[in-house]
Amino acid sequence: MEINRWSVHNLEGAIRASKYPMASDVNLKDGSITNRVLSLGRASRGTGHDNFLHGILVSFDLTCTNKMWVEFERYHFADIVSSQSTMHRIGELAGRAEMYSEYTDWKIIERVKELLADYHVNPTAENRLRLLYSIPSGIELTAQVVTNYGQLKTMWYQRHNHRLPEWREFCDWILSLPYFDELTGITKETKDE
Repeated sequence: MEINRWSVHNLEGAIRASKYPMASDVNLKDGSITNRVLSLGRASRGTGHDNFLHGILVSFDLTCTNKMWVEFERYHFADIVSSQSTMHRIGELAGRAEMYSEYTDWKIIERVKELLADYHVNPTAENRLRLLYSIPSGIELTAQVVTNYGQLKTMWYQRHNHRLPEWREFCDWILSLPYFDELTGITKETKDE
């Protein structure tokens, strides 16, 4: 699992906006982190008090196994801007050993290479589908993702103790984002709610 080219947007703006409910003049509010901001950011998930975290946007390139992608895509609040396509590039991707997780059985990779060779010799629709449907869940694909601190807070709580090591690595990365731990109160020592 790798995360590259990440950036955080609107951190100060979202913090400023978190102060609007108690403001008579929003122009007097700034992006400083106050006790009230911390209280809101650390509110229980689902209460709505931490909504300003949704205004702190995060974009990144995520490379992970298809196994993780299947689970990642259940989050409707993480938009995938674009991703590598097995439909378009299976002929180039399937034969490259570095495209597979260390946990992918080498016999399966060898079988995929055989199917790829069959497809190159006889590029029929049937051979292409046989190759596509035989790709193991250990193939690693990259996509650009856009999400926000609020959603990452939910992901952390749901996935930080996951059986897939990729999820645990992803959750460790979440904690490295600017002010994430301070705003949410989540640290490596945080226990499940």
